[in-house]
Amino acid sequence: MPQLLFTRESLLAEGTILLIDKPLGWTSNDVVAKVRILLRKYFGIPKIKVGHAGTLDPLATGLMVLCVGKKTREAMALTGEDKEYETTFSLGATTPSYDMETEVDATFPTEHISDELIRNAINTLTGTILQKPPIFSAKRVNGKRAYKLARKGAEDDLPPVEITVREFEVLERNGNELRARIACSKGTYIRALARDLGQLLGSGAHLAALRRTRSGSYEIRDAVTLETLEKFLDMTAEKNLPFSVEN
Repeated sequence: MPQLLFTRESLLAEGTILLIDKPLGWTSNDVVAKVRILLRKYFGIPKIKVGHAGTLDPLATGLMVLCVGKKTREAMALTGEDKEYETTFSLGATTPSYDMETEVDATFPTEHISDELIRNAINTLTGTILQKPPIFSAKRVNGKRAYKLARKGAEDDLPPVEITVREFEVLERNGNELRARIACSKGTYIRALARDLGQLLGSGAHLAALRRTRSGSYEIRDAVTLETLEKFLDMTAEKNLPFSVEN
């Protein structure tokens, strides 16, 4: 059962780790800013540090590990831990961003895509591989964010980086929709895996849905929504007592 077990005093003295279930459409910075505002409002803390241990794209949902107060010192180490996702790939179509942030720019045949072909492609994408990051990303190119260059029409010339895909498991295939579970190292772009999967299948693919379910030892089942966090803070701010709450 998700639990929030901190008080104003413990927050100021020790800090805390908050596990938040990020809603669809929010940026990671939106979540950090919202939590900071809530802590200031309900606990009367004029200035408090809040950071996260791994960004999620706006169209992704799921686990965000937030470090509050003195726990922000642990953010870098936590960011480097493996992540796990449940994802949906749409086969037979591509988009410039490799996900649904941009419109479909090309379609491809899918009749030839057999289960065996999918297994072979996934095997190729499992293990330690070189991955070319998407131009629509937060990677820096000559000091500028890649996505800003992409929106100005810059070419996709980011150099490949080494990543590790530890597990790539198909959960379900329904026509051109492929659901999968992926466990991977820091810096892995699931959107880029969608791109590469489509190419290996002799077709195209893009990311239709993404949910982070684990970050290091933290799991989504222990996370709370922003609404639940606000309810907790509202109930405990005056009493200044820890409170256990379930989504």
